[in-house]
Amino acid sequence: MSIYISGIGVSKGIAIGEAYLLAREQADIHQQILSPAEIEPEIKRFKQAMQLASQQLHDIKKKIARNTADDILVFIDTHLLMLEDPAFDEGTIANIREFSCNAEWALQMQGERLMQVFDEMEDPYLRTRKDDVLHVVKRIQTALAGENDVHDGKSYKGRIIVADDLTPADTIMMQHQKVAGFITEYGGPLSHTAILARNLGIPAIVGLRHARQLIHRNEVLVIDGFTGVVINSPDKKSLKYYRAVKRDEVSKRNLLNALSGKPAITLDGEQITLHGNIDRPSDIRAIKKYDDTGVGLYRTEMLFIELNQWPDQQTHFKTYKRAVKALKGKPLTIRTMDLGADKEIQDTIDHGPMAHNPAMGLRAIRRCLKEPQDFMPQLLAILRASAYGPVRIMIPMLTTTIELNQVLTLIEEAKQLLKKKNIAFDKKIPVGAMIEVPAAALAADAFASKLDFLSIGTNDLIQYTLAIDRIDDEVNYLFNPLHPAVLKLIQMTIDAGKKANIPVSMCGEMASDTLYTRLLLGMGLKYFSVQANALLEIKHIIVHSTLKNLQPEVKSIMQLHDEEEIQSRVQQLVNLL
Repeated sequence: MSIYISGIGVSKGIAIGEAYLLAREQADIHQQILSPAEIEPEIKRFKQAMQLASQQLHDIKKKIARNTADDILVFIDTHLLMLEDPAFDEGTIANIREFSCNAEWALQMQGERLMQVFDEMEDPYLRTRKDDVLHVVKRIQTALAGENDVHDGKSYKGRIIVADDLTPADTIMMQHQKVAGFITEYGGPLSHTAILARNLGIPAIVGLRHARQLIHRNEVLVIDGFTGVVINSPDKKSLKYYRAVKRDEVSKRNLLNALSGKPAITLDGEQITLHGNIDRPSDIRAIKKYDDTGVGLYRTEMLFIELNQWPDQQTHFKTYKRAVKALKGKPLTIRTMDLGADKEIQDTIDHGPMAHNPAMGLRAIRRCLKEPQDFMPQLLAILRASAYGPVRIMIPMLTTTIELNQVLTLIEEAKQLLKKKNIAFDKKIPVGAMIEVPAAALAADAFASKLDFLSIGTNDLIQYTLAIDRIDDEVNYLFNPLHPAVLKLIQMTIDAGKKANIPVSMCGEMASDTLYTRLLLGMGLKYFSVQANALLEIKHIIVHSTLKNLQPEVKSIMQLHDEEEIQSRVQQLVNLL
């Protein structure tokens, strides 16, 4: 008898294969009180476990194909860096000494402390980084128990892995062994398992609670990564259907791949610019995997977070220069750091009492203007990098023209400093603003008159407009890109750009969602910056769209007030040519 089970589809595709239940014994962690004479030997045992955990990850890296992209290997490197971080090493050793306890208990306390830090972050991507902490803690606990690595002697070829969760090392090694797909009981769309599965092209479903109780070993499964549905013991009719869907998906993927490197031009001849979003220079490889294009959003705060300190000018410069060179003449839009609120350098900066509402507090450009001595090295580095290829500066979370004038003054000061030292830079480097605060959208005309471009950051714009925390389970059902107020703010920004004759892009998640592509085209958006894996799907819609047909339809939608009716009409646009 077939059973249909629903989870969260995080990596598109159809997989058919036998289930392999990956069972890990949960370590029984309990506190043991040590005598003074046992403290140092326990610390030595912990250090040996850390070395063993690190060696296991290095061994996994050696087994991976040499042509594996850097943006995939970085997941294992992240865990290796964590194993070198004093937060794990020194923090756990301090616990052993302070509480006279065994290493397992000390490590568990330290892991919970670190995970709590990430739990309190607002940004969904950063919040899921607590998974890294959990995975590293588990690996060290396994080493403390003297157990072998999970991959030893196992073959997963053609199988569908069913597990509680998967570490990046698990995922990469299983892809190396040509697994058919993944099912995990935990995780979300931004978990490492999800991100890696998408990058590696493996169908995956996460958040399927009690999967290992509902699915039996060697049972035939069908994974539908589009809908998040798993079918165990499918009948002949279901198997025939999903095999046909899988064939169609391969054909569709081939059609999409054929668009790579080709311009995004609508059926009535309008050129649309399509760029990618990155967090670090190595992410450019992911963009190049899909299309030969530029970067419309480089989130530089990840450099601060990974270093856990303000980088000096040379560190900034080397990082940005690497990105510019990797793009080989394609444009790079560098957003100045957006620290504050949920994204913070935990141990190096003290701004006094915790803000009651950090999302509304000292963050992004507000933070930079308050600490220009730390902001200036980034501006100088961006300008220096502009000597090596086309670079644009983008300022996040501007609210007033007073802030903008201060930023422009600092940029001019940075230019003068470089001129005095005869250091090359692009003297006409474009400067733009993120429109992500309702006040900025309402005053978009004023910003457009002083800037070279605007970029709409829909994630925060929607959140601030609707007065909801998009990651709060109690209210996130209200997060709606199609709310009439949100659409009006987007339209106002696009219109302001047209009036000032400057480009307006969109770099938020809304730009990466194919449901909204034709709506945005009809509103007049001609510059999209999207997640790498969405590039070809968005391009496919663009090249099969006719603007002159979309514009009257969208104009009609913009007159509507009922959100359900707007949703229905936008859905109809998907089928309109």
